Amino acid sequence: MKKFWQSSMVNALATTVYVFLVVLIMSNANKIFGQMNGYLGPLAFLLLFVLSAAVTGSLVLGRPIALYWEGKKKEAVKHFALTCLYLLIILVLTFIALWLSR
Repeated sequence: MKKFWQSSMVNALATTVYVFLVVLIMSNANKIFGQMNGYLGPLAFLLLFVLSAAVTGSLVLGRPIALYWEGKKKEAVKHFALTCLYLLIILVLTFIALWLSR
């Protein structure tokens, strides 16, 4: 069980770091790329969105799906639930930080 706690925490933290990096790019897009005219800006945004869905999906669901395919259904559900729990804890801490910083 300890392995699931650690692995789930690493997946949740990796997801948080990835989301933070995407937020940095999106927040500074005008500084980095300048004003985007035409189709390239929306194309870049949607491609980033699709890539983000794939990356975060693999971080959250990759190990549970592998466990499920190995026939370890209970372990797969536990791993997914723990990862979601850690993400929820990080979300609550983020909301608290937002509330305290106002």
